[in-house]
Amino acid sequence: MSVANPRAFVVGHPIAHSRSPLIHGYWLAAHGIPGSYERLDVPPAAFPDFIRALPDSGFRGGNVTIPHKEAAFALADTLTPRAKAIGAVNTLVVEPDGRIRGDNTDAPGFCAHLDHTLGAAWPARAGGTALVLGAGGAARAIVVGLAERGLRRIWVANRTAARAEAVAALASGIGAALAWDDLPAALAGTGLLVNTTSLGMKGQPPLAIDLSPLPAEAAVADIVYAPLETELLAAARRRGLAAVDGLGMLLHQAVPGFEAWFGPRPAVTPALRDRIVADLAG
Repeated sequence: MSVANPRAFVVGHPIAHSRSPLIHGYWLAAHGIPGSYERLDVPPAAFPDFIRALPDSGFRGGNVTIPHKEAAFALADTLTPRAKAIGAVNTLVVEPDGRIRGDNTDAPGFCAHLDHTLGAAWPARAGGTALVLGAGGAARAIVVGLAERGLRRIWVANRTAARAEAVAALASGIGAALAWDDLPAALAGTGLLVNTTSLGMKGQPPLAIDLSPLPAEAAVADIVYAPLETELLAAARRRGLAAVDGLGMLLHQAVPGFEAWFGPRPAVTPALRDRIVADLAG
């Protein structure tokens, strides 16, 4: 493995849409590191062989995106406690002994973006209660991240009750499933509302939810970043609520991986955000 020219990657299928090369390329240039960060399109059938070949590939590690996060979880040699709890891996690190460590940085990335946007006291909003919409992989990561930050109660709402219950169970002692029809009553005591569904994404219908019951000090977060201003966030702003877009999670989740592969801990700056926003608009 080259010390002078470290290499990392993002692997998925398809992969052309990934903005991760823009993020890491920006940081490599900012830190003067003559390394590379590459897009790799690997179909699911070839993914196990890809993982087995990593120790001799010259890569220090990389990011994992759809549809490989669960497969990476199963194939990594070691897992961080956070990855074990979430059941999915989005960051791989090739250790000096050749073993592959799997991590999930979506959880701390989401919370770091909340810190940046809302301030470090956000967990105390409206009594420390969060309501997470959806029960997919992103919801699992976010519920684990919120539990790590000491919230008092985390509700998970999904149209399939069993899935909501499984995700809520990740926040032991503070997580609970909520029927979709019970959302209006729950919103009245919610300090942080998080949309992890695809509703509101380009090509998808909007998330139809009445935000009027939310307390005045509540914040609304949407992990969708295309479009950057979803109808949910626009409605939150019209109500005078704090709104947190999905781009910051993408940027902040990339920080730990870059540090592991390339050395310096990079900063999420306005200039980086502007570059990604310009690309999204292009």
